[in-house]
Amino acid sequence: MKAVRRFTVRASVPEPLAGLSRLATNLRWTWHPQTRDLFASMDGELAQRVGGDPLRILTELSPARLEELAADPDFLGRAHAAVDDLEKYLREPRWYQRRAQELAPGGGPAGDSRGGSSYRAPRCVAYFSMEFGVTEALPNYSGGLGVLAADHLKAASDLGVPLIGVGLLYRSGYFRQTLSTDGWQVEHYPVIDPNGLPLELLTGPDGETVHVGVAMPGERELRAQIWVAQVGRVPLLLLDSDVDSNDSDLREVTDRLYGGDSEHRIRQEILAGIGGVRAVRRYCELAGHPDPEVFHTNEGHAGFLGLERAHELITGSGLSFAEAVPAVRAGTVFTTHTPVPAGIDRFPLEQIQRYFGDGKLVPGIDVDQIVRLGEERNPGMFNMAHMGLRLAQRANGVSALHGRVSRSMFTGLWPGFPVEEIPISSVTNGVHGPTWLAREMSALLGDDEDGSPRSLEEVSDRNLWDLRCSLRRRLVDEVRRRIRESWLQRGASALELGWTDQVFDPEVLTVGFARRVPTYKRLTLMLRNPERLRERLLDDRRPIQVVVAGKSHPADEGGKALIQQVARFADDPAVRHRIVFLPDYDMSLARYLYWGCDLWLNNPTRPLEACGTSGMKSALNGGLNLSIKDGWWDESYDGSNGWAIPTADGVTDPLRRDDLEAAALYDLLGQRIAPLFYERDTEGVPTGWMSMVRHTLATLAPRVQASRMVTEYVEQYYFPAATAVAAATADEFAGARSLAAYRSRIHAAWDRVRVLETEIGSDPPAELVVGAPVHIAARVELAGLAPDEVDVQAVLGTVDDNDDLHEVVTTSMSHAGDGRFTATVPLPHAGSLGYAVRVLPYHELLASQAELGKVVAS
Repeated sequence: MKAVRRFTVRASVPEPLAGLSRLATNLRWTWHPQTRDLFASMDGELAQRVGGDPLRILTELSPARLEELAADPDFLGRAHAAVDDLEKYLREPRWYQRRAQELAPGGGPAGDSRGGSSYRAPRCVAYFSMEFGVTEALPNYSGGLGVLAADHLKAASDLGVPLIGVGLLYRSGYFRQTLSTDGWQVEHYPVIDPNGLPLELLTGPDGETVHVGVAMPGERELRAQIWVAQVGRVPLLLLDSDVDSNDSDLREVTDRLYGGDSEHRIRQEILAGIGGVRAVRRYCELAGHPDPEVFHTNEGHAGFLGLERAHELITGSGLSFAEAVPAVRAGTVFTTHTPVPAGIDRFPLEQIQRYFGDGKLVPGIDVDQIVRLGEERNPGMFNMAHMGLRLAQRANGVSALHGRVSRSMFTGLWPGFPVEEIPISSVTNGVHGPTWLAREMSALLGDDEDGSPRSLEEVSDRNLWDLRCSLRRRLVDEVRRRIRESWLQRGASALELGWTDQVFDPEVLTVGFARRVPTYKRLTLMLRNPERLRERLLDDRRPIQVVVAGKSHPADEGGKALIQQVARFADDPAVRHRIVFLPDYDMSLARYLYWGCDLWLNNPTRPLEACGTSGMKSALNGGLNLSIKDGWWDESYDGSNGWAIPTADGVTDPLRRDDLEAAALYDLLGQRIAPLFYERDTEGVPTGWMSMVRHTLATLAPRVQASRMVTEYVEQYYFPAATAVAAATADEFAGARSLAAYRSRIHAAWDRVRVLETEIGSDPPAELVVGAPVHIAARVELAGLAPDEVDVQAVLGTVDDNDDLHEVVTTSMSHAGDGRFTATVPLPHAGSLGYAVRVLPYHELLASQAELGKVVAS
């Protein structure tokens, strides 16, 4: 008989142990080993069975054992010390507080140009993401995007950044994965009871559950309750539509992550964006928390939040839509993770008109104004990334290469500008060191406040190698356990699984490949020539062993077919001791892989990997990377920290490209990597390999930290955004009103702005050499605009056979009266040069010269 409804009853904790509830529900324990040790000491066997989840330990521990611990002076002393340590962590000033003090007027030390800077530190930043992979104990993620979002929160907590996370709570999470007998992915959706998770329901002063609502077509309302997870110092708000007052179809809006059709998805994204802002407002009101000044959208899924913020300004401050948009843009940061247009969320215009057309969802904003924000080449579709970029003054990709790809992909939004001037920059992703670094590695190397290794000088090759071998043995044990469990799920009898005890060898070079399984990640590139892979796996002297894991989206039949190919190859009795596919890839399995793999393989089709962070986590633990130079590896590979798989640049046939790059992969494994791993000194240590491990730990580990990533967001995005918000909203939004009026004037006049004539010369005439000054003059028709409302620029650079300018140097020209502008510029290069004159809008509240997408050139 099945239960009608699932619910969780929490244990009654004796008063002396009351602090344990605080420790168990603050997810700092996920990166604080001492807290995990405390709970594990309560019942080691139980802790192992529940994956070390403190809340489940508290819930499932017997009352007798709780009473016993409540009378144990030693345990009480450790518990009270842990609670005190958490309280100190939550209260004490950290990097952000010190940095904010420097930015305050007169706050910087003498001679520090940053003190009293024009930048200001926001009192709060809201960070929106459709998934957060904080821990497997809170299964609210599918892969890298969610884990990145959680690492962002964790690093922000460690740095003291005043962040609020915002997302949805999925009652079935993503999915659990098993394999069928023939190796086909099978999805299972467990029912999740939020009361059994480290969450607290947001309630009002009267103890009643707080709800937020968003209007739906047909005079309906989608209501959601708000669960709060505490991630160290950072509250994470998760909206849940499974409330009794919703119709049955609306209750299911937050049932599954990335499930359902377009109708399901737009409801999720409306709830995440519009409902998310409303949830933040209620939380801040009830908790006495400062309201966010900056809103950061991690991908475009929550992009509708900009409409809600505009609605707030229209109805609350009396602004027009045109005046609200500059204020919204000033405080919005948009991060894109998408390297191809096909990966962008789009909705049919009919859907947008149906949800927004009656004006009830965001009152005060006409649906035509909304439609224009999402315009793209296809006139029948609404583009969420385009809306995100149009409502954000600051945008970035997630690696240097991805920034360049994004500028090329979105160049149509800024017509007339060269790709390098498209206002999309980049912050390379990072990983939260304390979460992903093996405890043994941390103990061996020592770590500082943010988890970065301090020194390798006192660690011998012998000790470092012994640790790497220990971590590999642990992985081998886990592989054997999981492969046996997988075969039992596939229908095998325990009597025929004796061979699983011999799967993998703790002395063999171990290669890891684990990630989502979209086509571009090329899961099966290693199988391009099965015989060459067999040679590497079964080599008598220098074998390798490969562990593969990953989930395909439930609707992606092509991805499932790739998994089946790997599973069937790994099922072959001749190689199954050397290659395995482990189902149900999650954070728990990931840790074993990052800790124990010697080599981390990544072979996407370049440049389709926006960043990728799995290889970073391996590098933190002394793993070496073998990767296509894509995403983060394109900027991080230095020739001594791993290997770059050569790419078949210029080959347009994808099958031929795969053949060439697979051949290069096999050659690297057989000719360079395996020989280096197996070349040992007299003590059995591979000194050449360890030299690369040391170099990786010394140079890559500090660079891949999420603390570095969050610091860059704070300095380059949050501080400037908060400053722009202050300028736009001061004096009853005088700045926003001024910029809106300016945009209106520019829009009316720009088609008539012209560069009428230009000239270049030197005075006196002289031989043209590098550095010699030249005088450039232009006469410009401004069509009624004032000279200080434009930036007229002289542009010098080298020219190609088509007279296109390259390596340009731009100089703002001075107004000399009567529409004439002049500049004196030193010649920047030798060779064939050319020049042009262009006119750009100028307003002090524009963040970049390309922001309005307007340019007139000679």
